Amino acid sequence: MTLALLKRAQSEGAPVIDGKSVTFVWRGRNAPQLIGDFNNWDVKNALGLNRVAPGVWMHSLTFPRDAYIEYTYVRGDERVPDPLNSRSAPNGLGDVNHFFFMPNAAPTPLAQRKRDVLRGEVTRHVVQNEWFLVGGKRTMYLYQPPVTQPCPLVVVLDGPAYLRRCKLPNMVDNLIAQGRIQPVALALVDSAQRARAIEYACSETTVGFLLESVLPVARAQLNLLDIQAHLGAYGILGASLGGLMALYAGVRAPEVFGRVLSQSGSFTFGERDFVVIDLIRDGSVKPLKIWMDVGRFEWLLESNRRMHALLVERGYDAAYREYNGGHNYPAWRDDVWRGLEWLFGAKG
Repeated sequence: MTLALLKRAQSEGAPVIDGKSVTFVWRGRNAPQLIGDFNNWDVKNALGLNRVAPGVWMHSLTFPRDAYIEYTYVRGDERVPDPLNSRSAPNGLGDVNHFFFMPNAAPTPLAQRKRDVLRGEVTRHVVQNEWFLVGGKRTMYLYQPPVTQPCPLVVVLDGPAYLRRCKLPNMVDNLIAQGRIQPVALALVDSAQRARAIEYACSETTVGFLLESVLPVARAQLNLLDIQAHLGAYGILGASLGGLMALYAGVRAPEVFGRVLSQSGSFTFGERDFVVIDLIRDGSVKPLKIWMDVGRFEWLLESNRRMHALLVERGYDAAYREYNGGHNYPAWRDDVWRGLEWLFGAKG
């Protein structure tokens, strides 16, 4: 059995997957330890591999059949690549993680460009605001869908990541072509990188930047619905701190951002709640339509459950979904279409 698993790992790649069972395989005199979505990337509680033969080490875990999982090996605080798994993805923090899909999981085909589908146009812009921005300017990509009628706008926080890693314009092209959403335009706005936490942690200056700098440029370049005539018709999308900021912007400017798509929202910081929770709990109910999704292998799972329960208790129109994945862009990519479809369905 051990030799069979080793041969499979060498020929098929690691880890070895059988149904719900996943076996990580290492060859060498000493084995590293294992961290990943399954233990919240906690190096202090890394999983040890068991020696099953001279120079052969293994560790088996069980996952749902539709899970997407990222992991890495470590020795102390140092990451160690898995030589038996060539599949890797950036983790957004300067490193890469290995990944695998369980048997019933796969990347969404909606992110792929289709030859027979009309394509929208993506243009690059630089938006400036010395008062509201660290550094005074941000890169922004605008997507005009392949239609002639005015459309609602969706502002996408951490926009270049959604552009490059989620292929969001391809996804919108395909959803429009399949009649699953009404045509929407996109404003994919970059974040401050090192100052991202300041910018997205329920920031009034970011709301001001979006309203006073992003929207005017988007209106000048895109064929948009008149927001004064269609109050709350625009959407805002973000993940992690961007998911927090998306909900905050909706609460603070519901007359513009009436449709909120929050992926893995960071609604708490350690033991403290961000102020958006107080605004929702104690403030008046805003005319918002809210989609939330979060992975079951995330440290943010419980805070997202609490946020959704609070939204429902207060009377918000809020949909919620959990999927078998972690805190990463491939997981957000493979679920974001559901939120777009719920918020901007062709009959919506």
